[in-house]
Amino acid sequence: MHATGRRGSHGRASAPPVRARVQSGFTLLEMVVVLMIMAAVSLLAAAAVTHGFAGTRLRSDAQEIAAQLRYTRAQAISTGRPQQFFIDPAAHTWRAPNTRDGKVSKQFGIVFTGAREVQPTQGVGSIMFFPDGASTGGRVQLNAKTAAWNVDVAWLTGEVKIARGQVAQ
Repeated sequence: MHATGRRGSHGRASAPPVRARVQSGFTLLEMVVVLMIMAAVSLLAAAAVTHGFAGTRLRSDAQEIAAQLRYTRAQAISTGRPQQFFIDPAAHTWRAPNTRDGKVSKQFGIVFTGAREVQPTQGVGSIMFFPDGASTGGRVQLNAKTAAWNVDVAWLTGEVKIARGQVAQ
């Protein structure tokens, strides 16, 4: 050090100490953890509201049957010939015109109520639609434990409706 109180030979004063910068905000890891927690909570809330995933699947299967019944009615009107929709509760299968067929999950019960006159065989249900849109009417109920969905077909108009149902105790 020189007599003038300066350091070094060039006459410069010493620089103040460098402070560490404080940054505000969140790290990417913190953001990902928060998003994962939010997704898990949303999934649990959705499951509680819809009575679980089985309840969602139950409603989906009922909506598919309703759509195929509407298709069968439309085919009867457009072709001018009666058309039938078949459901086999024991095999958990259904069949609509033009080789449309499908399955209902085996975890669900199926109850069919309809006109006996159009049943092709014992245990297999059928709903017939006529060219004027009318039908033989009927109900397909899908149920699982305490939840049920009814797919109702009005005999006079052939209108297909879906609604929550009551499970027979």
